[in-house]
Amino acid sequence: MLLIVVLSLGLLLLSACDPVTRHKVLTTIFDGVPSPIPPEKVLEDYYQQRRQAELSQAAGADAGAGQTGRRHVSKHRPYVEKKCKDCHDFTTRVGLVRPPRELCFLCHQGFRRHLRDPYVHGPVAVGDCSACHLPHSSENTFLLEMDRNKICGKCHQEARLAVSMHEQVLTHGMACVNCHDPHFGQARYFLK
Repeated sequence: MLLIVVLSLGLLLLSACDPVTRHKVLTTIFDGVPSPIPPEKVLEDYYQQRRQAELSQAAGADAGAGQTGRRHVSKHRPYVEKKCKDCHDFTTRVGLVRPPRELCFLCHQGFRRHLRDPYVHGPVAVGDCSACHLPHSSENTFLLEMDRNKICGKCHQEARLAVSMHEQVLTHGMACVNCHDPHFGQARYFLK
């Protein structure tokens, strides 16, 4: 009997990171476990925010089109203001005023205080902002090097992801950042 309890607790702990698996384990062991929140309910707030964003974006859709016909949704302020020397020092071999791992923290100081948070995304922890962001301009929001629905998959392809929940969420048009903070957090897996 003790062995069954120990094994059950072990399974419960091992499945704790994936809400779908955790629910399956709990319902196997216990009666009366409440159902997980259906993805449709999780998506309600997202759809409302998305509608508002689409209306705002439609109002200024052509504002970022340049001579090349490519739309740059986001531009780095020093780049726009032609303050190249804020980041660049062409007298050095690297061509930057600071090593790359320190450069972004010169202006984005708020990120430095979060380096002590319980959970910090690897690239942020080592100052590798360019793992996700472009330095000058981007066709994507927040200077992201690729669409926000694809950028996390560039590195995160773990089979242990809560597949059934993530597939449903992604097919409804949500991005990872709707639930996960991309930089740091107080909760495991950067859950918001």
